[in-house]
Amino acid sequence: MSGLSITTLALSQFRSHRAGRVVFDGRPVAISGPNGAGKTNILEAISLLSPGRGLRRAASGDLARQPTSIGWKVLAEVRGLGGSSHKVETWAEGATPRDVRIDDKATSQTALGRILRILWLVPAMDRLWIEGAEGRRRFLDRMTLSFTPDHAEASLAYEKAMRDRNRLLKEGASDPHWYGALEAQMAEAGAQIMANRSAALARLVQAQQGADTAFPQADLDLVAPEGDKSADLGLALAQGRRRDMAAGRTLVGPHRTDLQAVYRAKGQSADQCSTGEQKALLISLILANARALAQDLGQPPVLLFDEVAAHLDVGRRGALYDEICNLGAQAILSGTEPGLFDSLGPRAQMLRVSEAGGESRIEADD
Repeated sequence: MSGLSITTLALSQFRSHRAGRVVFDGRPVAISGPNGAGKTNILEAISLLSPGRGLRRAASGDLARQPTSIGWKVLAEVRGLGGSSHKVETWAEGATPRDVRIDDKATSQTALGRILRILWLVPAMDRLWIEGAEGRRRFLDRMTLSFTPDHAEASLAYEKAMRDRNRLLKEGASDPHWYGALEAQMAEAGAQIMANRSAALARLVQAQQGADTAFPQADLDLVAPEGDKSADLGLALAQGRRRDMAAGRTLVGPHRTDLQAVYRAKGQSADQCSTGEQKALLISLILANARALAQDLGQPPVLLFDEVAAHLDVGRRGALYDEICNLGAQAILSGTEPGLFDSLGPRAQMLRVSEAGGESRIEADD
């Protein structure tokens, strides 16, 4: 199966890269180099070829190479859905929101999800199961977005209406017509958000069934906080105005939902599993997401794995590489030592990143 892929990537004034260009040959890509050399910056640049703020969730003004801060640009040629080829550019000057062009035409970030699907796993996600629900919602919504690009528009509509409602609550406004209009918008967008999330979880469950994988299966569920069980969000919002006004914010809705995972073979909640088991569950879900997309689209997505190999034993490391190759996905992996990728052998394109004088350099690692 021939997957979605990045064929060329050019960086200008991006993070530690003053300038850099890489031609990818379609195989998985293993990037090695010491800590701080700029490996993750390459993965972050690729993540910006999808909607949102990328794998570090950085503001656009923080992406420019220091100390110049004259703006940054990422330019890529990609093989997109249906085998189509596109030129994708994204950039920002100063602290302005980033701009996007596809095939020389200005467009929205949402349009990126209609030509490419990119999934990632980074070290910051290792504590996903033991920290707050916000990170798990973000993880869930990234997966949901990979199946339903329009999920971003529903989320933005919901968040805008909620911000306006929260402002009314803080001001102590009492006009029911203002609240009613905003709550109707929240109810409509919220229903779409929850339907999209539920559909994404159903696909993940299906993709885990019978999969030939060395990674554990997870049972997944959406959990609402106590007191947020109403099936009618509009009614719940209307009935909760007084309580919400006292709190100064909206206390019910999909922005309060949590993602719960259970390690199926052990019947144990993810937050009670060992660090290694939690990492294995994350890898399993990324791979299940990729398998589901490959089935739905006929092409696997681009996968970004930052420093994942260092936390796996030799057997699991080899199993991950085998699954990536069997899937036919272009995966870009980073690690401090080339030896972490030995079991990939000639199946991968090897790159090395070095740093000198605050500037990163990308070279083929022969």
